[in-house]
Amino acid sequence: MRRLKIFPYILIVSLLFQTSCSKDWLEIDPLSFFAPENIYTNEAGFEALLVTMRKSLNYDFSGYRNPIAMDHAYSDIAVALTQVDFKRNTPSSSAFWPLLSMFNKSYEFIKNANVLISRIDNVKWENEAVRNRLLAEAYWHRAYWYYRLVHSYGDVPWIGEELIGAKLDFATYSQSAILKKIQSDLEYSVQWLPEKPAVLGNLTKGAANHLLAKVYLANLEYDKSIAAASSVINGPYALMKERFGVDANDPSRNVLWDLHRRDNKNNPQNTETIYTTVDRPDAPPGAWSDGAYTMRNYTPSWWKILDGRGSRACNWNTPTGDTLGIGNGDVRTNDYFHYQIWNGPNYSWQTTTDLRRADINWIEMGKMVSEIKGCLNGSPMNGLQLNKSLYGSLVDTTDTWYPWPIYKTFIPTPNTVQPWGGQSDMYVFRLAETYLLRAEAYYWKGQNSLAADDINMVRKRAKAPLISASDVTIDYIFDERARELYIEEPRHSEMVRVSFIMAKENKNGYSLANFHQKNWYHDRVMRVNEHYRTPLFTWFANVADMQPYHTLWPIPQSVITANTLGRINQNVGYDGAANNVPPLETIE
Repeated sequence: MRRLKIFPYILIVSLLFQTSCSKDWLEIDPLSFFAPENIYTNEAGFEALLVTMRKSLNYDFSGYRNPIAMDHAYSDIAVALTQVDFKRNTPSSSAFWPLLSMFNKSYEFIKNANVLISRIDNVKWENEAVRNRLLAEAYWHRAYWYYRLVHSYGDVPWIGEELIGAKLDFATYSQSAILKKIQSDLEYSVQWLPEKPAVLGNLTKGAANHLLAKVYLANLEYDKSIAAASSVINGPYALMKERFGVDANDPSRNVLWDLHRRDNKNNPQNTETIYTTVDRPDAPPGAWSDGAYTMRNYTPSWWKILDGRGSRACNWNTPTGDTLGIGNGDVRTNDYFHYQIWNGPNYSWQTTTDLRRADINWIEMGKMVSEIKGCLNGSPMNGLQLNKSLYGSLVDTTDTWYPWPIYKTFIPTPNTVQPWGGQSDMYVFRLAETYLLRAEAYYWKGQNSLAADDINMVRKRAKAPLISASDVTIDYIFDERARELYIEEPRHSEMVRVSFIMAKENKNGYSLANFHQKNWYHDRVMRVNEHYRTPLFTWFANVADMQPYHTLWPIPQSVITANTLGRINQNVGYDGAANNVPPLETIE
């Protein structure tokens, strides 16, 4: 189907305006059968647009150095190997990661939602319930991307309707105003979305309540967050506790392995799935994403380890590589994630009963010897465990030698030669996170016993030692999120959300007035991420550096410059912030 190419709202609009002083180019060709006026006339036309919105979710989870990988790389549990110096991230430059392009892509996806929202009442609906369901799902998609925007960039422009002509007078709205608006929209979505999807990929009431629970937390409405999370927990979902799916008959595996297999995420047996992307390797090639890239973004370059002769002891183009992947260490995790969060009062990461750190679920890289064996004929290390002593320089181990949870990263790659992690459904929301969201809401209310109960639901399933109310802190909750939701959650966004909660509540010396100088995100990163402590992590003269204002990412300068008739604010700390004006506080 031919469709008009509509560019992201802000970045390109000035270029389009310069193309012609006439509005003729904005008019849709009436001779085209596929003009929007001819497409969006019935349920099928709007459903086609919803399919586009659902497919857009793959942007967060697929491709090399994708946004979810970026959220982990810029967090407490990892560093961005190639760009660990935050000073290199400016309003005009972010060489290796999509800090700037994510801003524009998010508005492109919001644009699609706004088309449906603006055109839904151009149709005379015989069944209002159909109209309301379509609108409810569009509201959810718009809310999803605005949630990502305000917890990545803070105050941003609000665009709530389809734009037909050129617009050069965008304004910045406060994060608070946008959160209130998407809360209202999601409350509508909860009312009209079905409990179960008619077909795979359709949104449900559970997905709306899950996102709404996050937004309620951000808006300090803790009781409402508890109610929204409880609606999910009491709904048609349950944590998976028994073996199931493609490897259910393999006695060496466990339920956590099963939970994260590509073919099991939408298996009817899986009662834990709330919502996923839909991305199948056996679909037509035109329907594929770039692939999950989990075996590229999140794993070390183990395949470059040498065998003492200056040659590789193994390689990615081997049966070993098919399982371990062609890692690049882009999300270079730290020892806090590898070891410390798994330690407890009477156990260590080596002795914990937690299945999420079980030997079978991790590839261990010891102090000197790896469990990976050489696999190349003619190599002196063929069949022997790889050894760090064979490195010419231990600096070379930075990107090649650290452990990782293979039960999360392993995704077969049948459609490309290189095993970087192929097409796969990916969890957007899973019930384990719902329990942790409700636990967080209980924590903010001071109900630590109830918070511990919810955390223990997740830990009990993983066969981890249970905790008591006295163990519950916001830091512990985020340790648990790291243990449970690695590779799934937008970790930076969730940490920023908590940072704003503390600032709004004036907790622990934090405030909105000095957010760019002191906030929880930065303090936690400095406290637990050893890469930002002396000796600073260094990679090819790229020295780790993060300041409090780096908590929020820069607004692209191209967007600000193109907006010639209005003012889009820059985040404080970055060049251009001196020109800021007060953000708008009300969305009509």
